[in-house]
Amino acid sequence: MSVQIVLGSKSDMKVAEKAVSVLKELGVKYRLTVASAHRTPELVDKLVAEADAEVFIAIAGLSAALPGVIAARTTKPVIGVPVSGAVNLDSILSVVQMPPGIPVAGVGLDRGDNAALLAAEIIALKDEKVRKALEGHRQKLKASVMRDSEEVGV
Repeated sequence: MSVQIVLGSKSDMKVAEKAVSVLKELGVKYRLTVASAHRTPELVDKLVAEADAEVFIAIAGLSAALPGVIAARTTKPVIGVPVSGAVNLDSILSVVQMPPGIPVAGVGLDRGDNAALLAAEIIALKDEKVRKALEGHRQKLKASVMRDSEEVGV
């Protein structure tokens, strides 16, 4: 398995679906689990200790402690995805304001898709198949922009 996706709660599933869609498109293996940094810390510890993942994606809202908790327990890359809520700054700041020595890569609010792309880029450093899939994905993005440009008459 290449990517372990951890949701702080089932309510984060819409954000996780974005990541899953991209990982499927790129042919990257993944596992999806719900584990709360606050309500099930033992499960988080066990999950990190036993994971054969190359990269973690941690999706959480509110205090969004999950990415940092995972990062504190592994030297593997951790990508934090802050989830929107009533006050969006809480989850964003929790992901990006990590103490020195325990980094978490942060993507934008609800950007499970970008987290999956970043995870794939990390994996592509060693996996030629994933690198080629990423190149194909970029070509699709380029083609989409070119079509949009033609439609607006540029």
